[in-house]
Amino acid sequence: MHAFIIRNVFQRLILLFIVSVLAHSVIHLAPGEPSEVDPSNPRMKPEDIARIRAAFHLDDPLYLQYAYWMRDLFTGELKSFKDSQPVLPKIWRRFLNSLPLFLCATLLVWTFAFPAGIHAAVRRGSLYDRASMFVAYALISIPGFFLSYIMIMWVVNTFGVPVIGMKTFGMEQAEPWYRIMDRLWHLVIPSLMSAVLGVAVLSRYVRSQMLEVISQDYVRTARAKGLDDDTVIYRHALRNALLPFVTMFGLLLPGLIGGSVIFEQIFAWPGLGRLGYEAILARDFPVILTINFIAAVLTLAGTLISDILYAVVDPRIRLQ
Repeated sequence: MHAFIIRNVFQRLILLFIVSVLAHSVIHLAPGEPSEVDPSNPRMKPEDIARIRAAFHLDDPLYLQYAYWMRDLFTGELKSFKDSQPVLPKIWRRFLNSLPLFLCATLLVWTFAFPAGIHAAVRRGSLYDRASMFVAYALISIPGFFLSYIMIMWVVNTFGVPVIGMKTFGMEQAEPWYRIMDRLWHLVIPSLMSAVLGVAVLSRYVRSQMLEVISQDYVRTARAKGLDDDTVIYRHALRNALLPFVTMFGLLLPGLIGGSVIFEQIFAWPGLGRLGYEAILARDFPVILTINFIAAVLTLAGTLISDILYAVVDPRIRLQ
């Protein structure tokens, strides 16, 4: 087991290096440069542009720019092209903003999708099964940003409360309890909108996996032995249907980066996905490359966690 983990960590480190080189090369293929973000600025003189290019090594070959980027990244000296602020603290602050949104949305998805999918599979062909299938496909078909705008208008017109941003303007002077409740309220709607599509997709996936498992011989044998339905479904069928979801669980980590870009933009939530979107518009190469690097790390870490969890969920799997 330890040899398996060490070997896979080493392989992923090599893959991470390859991904970082490719990402660094591709980002420089995009048209435009940081010095060209606002060419109409009358205060931006040619000598100022030349000084900016020299300061950020934009005139050096790509391999030297990559070396400078990695050196500054691991020494903590990497700075943004846009505002000359350190990149890692900026990303960390945005990460802390995205984390509660990601955790709430993920909790909602996995809490509601499994009961809905299992119930639909056990009662296949029933009114609940057909209704849940219709609702799920409707939610999958409707764009998330459209539902978000409808929800914002409905909440504001019905309750007259703000839902944009992380907190209500002027709440800084309120009591701590009111500030906490205000923060939780602003977290509810974006989390719910982020989770809607996930619940619809995952519940259908759970239903299909459960239908495949409950038709197996060992499930029919468990029923023939006189076991109650809850024991058959949750202790025998569900455990054997969990294996495909291990892969999905491992791929949750990259969702911290790009899983909520649209919703962070709609709800003006200052999260990590919105930071990446703003960096792309500003051609802020250090921020873009660092976020991409972190996303690659999270993806590789998630796949490693999935590989390890396979042995936990299914004892038939032996890691050599």
